[in-house]
Amino acid sequence: MENFNKLVEEHVEWISSIGADPTGGTTRLLYDENWRVAQNGLKDKFETQGLVTNFDEIGNLYGKLSGSKYPNETILTGSHVDTVVNGGKLDGQFGIIASYLAVKYLKETHGAPLRNLEIVSMAEEEGSRFPYAFWGSKNIWGLADKNDVIDSQDANGIKFVDAMKESGFDFRSETMPVRDDVKAFVEIHIEQGSVLEKTGKQVGVVNNIVGQKRYTITLTGESNHAGTTPMGFRKDTVYAMSKMISQATDLAYEVGDPLVLTFGHVEVQPNTVNVVPGHVTFSMDCRHTDKNELAEFTQKIEKLFSEIATAHEVEIEIDNWMNEVPVPMSSAVVKTLEEACQEAKLNYTVMHSGAGHDSQIFAPQVPTAMIFVPSIGGISHNPAEDTKTEDLVEGLKALIASLYKLAYEE
Repeated sequence: MENFNKLVEEHVEWISSIGADPTGGTTRLLYDENWRVAQNGLKDKFETQGLVTNFDEIGNLYGKLSGSKYPNETILTGSHVDTVVNGGKLDGQFGIIASYLAVKYLKETHGAPLRNLEIVSMAEEEGSRFPYAFWGSKNIWGLADKNDVIDSQDANGIKFVDAMKESGFDFRSETMPVRDDVKAFVEIHIEQGSVLEKTGKQVGVVNNIVGQKRYTITLTGESNHAGTTPMGFRKDTVYAMSKMISQATDLAYEVGDPLVLTFGHVEVQPNTVNVVPGHVTFSMDCRHTDKNELAEFTQKIEKLFSEIATAHEVEIEIDNWMNEVPVPMSSAVVKTLEEACQEAKLNYTVMHSGAGHDSQIFAPQVPTAMIFVPSIGGISHNPAEDTKTEDLVEGLKALIASLYKLAYEE
């Protein structure tokens, strides 16, 4: 494994150069020219290793090393090929590169596996070009509804359907059965957080992907003159919002990990220095690994917000527009990944994912687990996104050991 450092660096540099943005980072969006170059370049690489390649109807790319004993059983590994705008060099694409290098090493070292060992380069996960995420993985399992995208356009007015067909793809046939050969899916990914870095671990075995609830809260009070409206007569929406954010955040700190609570986008009207703000909207994002804890906490917050609104004589509208339940990984696959890390003497820990991944689409369908490698400074979706080469290599070793146990052992 002494050449892994060089192999990883060369392959990461190669794929991140496809769509390199003059302003920094990589921009490679679903069905754009850079996407086509990357997918076809990966296809060529897969074929140089003797893998049997094919695209499915919507553009997911596969490369298969056939099994010698159980040809109807497949161990699948991979990630997504698309990026965010001005994204980093690792998010998604490292999972494809690591899967390719792992299968290459296993084939050269051990020959044919007992079960098929297959790489997938998924068409899309990010939702950065069109307003739809997980297009690749959802289509694999027949979960995507074409009606959700058929009228979609990107920022330049290009229609989803036109971009797809220009790339040579079409909607998945509704009569096509989903795959029944996949016995396990393993995705390796950068953490996109700082837990591994701060705890000094090089590999994370992911046992759960958090649930998410996202809200838009709208407060309506009364805009009035900042000088002539006494404090006791005001219906100040920013003041009410500040109480909500402060008290909810205090409650989140009291609950502690793994709960996280974030307030983000804020719009104030009339948003001027000398008028009491009579209208405000703000966002709230809450995540937890336990769906009951997530539901209980957010119900408490919704009640708190309503009470504060009443006390401040402002109207409140609470729109819970995202409600994704936590997705546990397969305990059997997690155990296999742990055993692989232990046998390879890797510096690992078991942890949850605070971000969403394609694995959350796979997990309800087939046994699934993830491997994380550290992110320097916890930075992702940013040209500064990076991971030490030695940490990428440790993740690759974890993937190799895991795939060996899943595909080569009885």
